[in-house]
Amino acid sequence: MLEKLLLVSAFVLAFTGVLPAQKADLFPPQELEKLDAYEDTLALVAYAVVNDSLPEYRFGACQKLIKTLVEALKTPQSFHYPFKRIQSVSIQYPADSSFRIFTWQLYVDVNEYRYFGAIQMNTPELKLFPLVDRSFQMEESNLEQLVLNADNWYGAVYYHLEEFKTPNKTKNYLLFGFDGYRFFHKRKLIDVLSFDASGNPVFGAPAFYHKEEGKNAYTKNRVMLQYSAEASVRLNYDQAYEKIIFDHLLTQAGRYGEGPTGVPDGSYDAYKLEKGRWIYIDKVFNDSQETPPMINQPNKDGKKRDIFGN
Repeated sequence: MLEKLLLVSAFVLAFTGVLPAQKADLFPPQELEKLDAYEDTLALVAYAVVNDSLPEYRFGACQKLIKTLVEALKTPQSFHYPFKRIQSVSIQYPADSSFRIFTWQLYVDVNEYRYFGAIQMNTPELKLFPLVDRSFQMEESNLEQLVLNADNWYGAVYYHLEEFKTPNKTKNYLLFGFDGYRFFHKRKLIDVLSFDASGNPVFGAPAFYHKEEGKNAYTKNRVMLQYSAEASVRLNYDQAYEKIIFDHLLTQAGRYGEGPTGVPDGSYDAYKLEKGRWIYIDKVFNDSQETPPMINQPNKDGKKRDIFGN
């Protein structure tokens, strides 16, 4: 617990200050050299955060990653430096390039992960919002309805970002993320990012509309899929279909005493954007199977998937 508090404190203290930022093609040679050196260090420590076998080294590497990233972002014009060599840190941009969001995962033990992140705004003055993972304190039964902020964030590694306009024509952003969660159970989610009147990030909005036959209509502020660690689950925006496509999950008993777990049944559900709301569509392709596949069987196309279902 002390290690966790130290990491949170280091992260909050590190992400302070306001500094200039401009365009990448205008970097003076000395500034570009400085950023290249920062990137070399960040690539090494980010690798250690994910791959080192000793917990104390992973925690130490995470602290070093936070401090070095902050120093790098204090460099003028840093918003336009891509940091492509930092393989284990996800960096997502919206189409309008108004900000970018860094996220990464820290493995604590088999049933515990912590997530770190920051939003860097594309402004003349450097503006950073550290994201502090408080998911371990949140009420499990209400996760899809919570409205959160940067200091009270449901941590995840974001693997895709999609912008859309709400019914009142304001711009919001869908964040597609992965949460390692537990040894037997993993999670994928869609969060909704917006910015309030003061420019502060807000996570969660009533963007997902459900109206199912025989049930009362309701909305969700985010979408959470919890599934067996042995399963491969899809959850992403599909440009070709212009929909969010995701596996339909059935609940079945786990094989190792982990209790009920979600397993894909071979069909897909979807959300389609209509008048600023994402409308739920049940069994979008109408190709369900009578029984769910066993969770240790390969995918239908025979291809292996990564943790994001890609």
